[in-house]
Amino acid sequence: MRHAVIMAGGAGTRLWPLSRRQRPKQLLRIVEGKSLMRLSFERLRGILAAEHVHVITGAVHLPLVAAELPELSVANLVGEPCGRDTVNAIGMMAHLLHRADPDAVMGVFTADQVIRPVDRFEKAITRGYETAERFPDALVTFGVRPTSPHTGLGYVHRAAEVAPGIFEVGEFKEKPSLELARRYVASGEYYWNSGMFVWRTTTFLDQLARHLPDSHDKLGRIAAAPVEARAGLMAELYPTLTKISVDFAIMEKAPRRLVVELPCEWLDVGSWTALEDVLGRDGEGNVCASPCRVLKAHGNILVAEGDHLIAAIGVEDLVVVAGPDATLVCRKQDAQQVKDLVAGLERDGLTQFL
Repeated sequence: MRHAVIMAGGAGTRLWPLSRRQRPKQLLRIVEGKSLMRLSFERLRGILAAEHVHVITGAVHLPLVAAELPELSVANLVGEPCGRDTVNAIGMMAHLLHRADPDAVMGVFTADQVIRPVDRFEKAITRGYETAERFPDALVTFGVRPTSPHTGLGYVHRAAEVAPGIFEVGEFKEKPSLELARRYVASGEYYWNSGMFVWRTTTFLDQLARHLPDSHDKLGRIAAAPVEARAGLMAELYPTLTKISVDFAIMEKAPRRLVVELPCEWLDVGSWTALEDVLGRDGEGNVCASPCRVLKAHGNILVAEGDHLIAAIGVEDLVVVAGPDATLVCRKQDAQQVKDLVAGLERDGLTQFL
């Protein structure tokens, strides 16, 4: 049976002051009036029934996720007591799905991207499931043709073609230098690593046992526990797991990796400046993600939730984000430093704003 897991554990500190510990970026309704998590779920609904879609998120966010996705039963929602990176979140879900369905084919999807058009997404993901079923020894990932030499993303080198649009993976490369990224794009042999995967749970768990046996054993113990005891055991064992990504722990080491091309516009909403590509600009180059009025203002990004009005006069290339109890103002070129600002708030004990 085919299943899908949405990973929704990211903090999204670069989208402060709207993204907070109690309400991370995947729950912000800043794209088409919907949250990124809702958009991720709706993309999958064209492929799978709701009962086969699962979410793993922070335990503190479970009530918000349940409200955002009322179609899902409580049994399809899993809460992490703390973040231990992607390999453990995926491993937890692989164990749970495998116990319920030993023949499960598991797709892993992100909750913080805008991907369009949806019909192309559906076709590529369906091909990914078919690939995992056809090549049961393979871990399958999805690659996006790069549109720029982005240095903040990972890359996948495609090697031999095993079927139309399906390639062996030559290597994974994390966040290259600008010079190297330009070479990757010019070669036509590299994809952006989408962070989405499909595999048989047996295949993934075999690799987890080989490369991260402590996580495999502890996650297996949690999955095997009675439902009423699972939360307590998870609180005890989960914080002791090695914190590492699935790319470093498994994908770079596995003997058989395949990549399926994802011929879509893939927009990572990792900072406020990403909204320029997601939402588009007005005639003066402004992006308005909320009610706004501008006068002689150019190239700005103006964001709030709800009915809050932002007015800008005579300013250029600014990011202005109005949160419930904090407002961010910075130049667009400095938007990546929001993460440093948030770290400073925590260091100074201003946790009421986090």
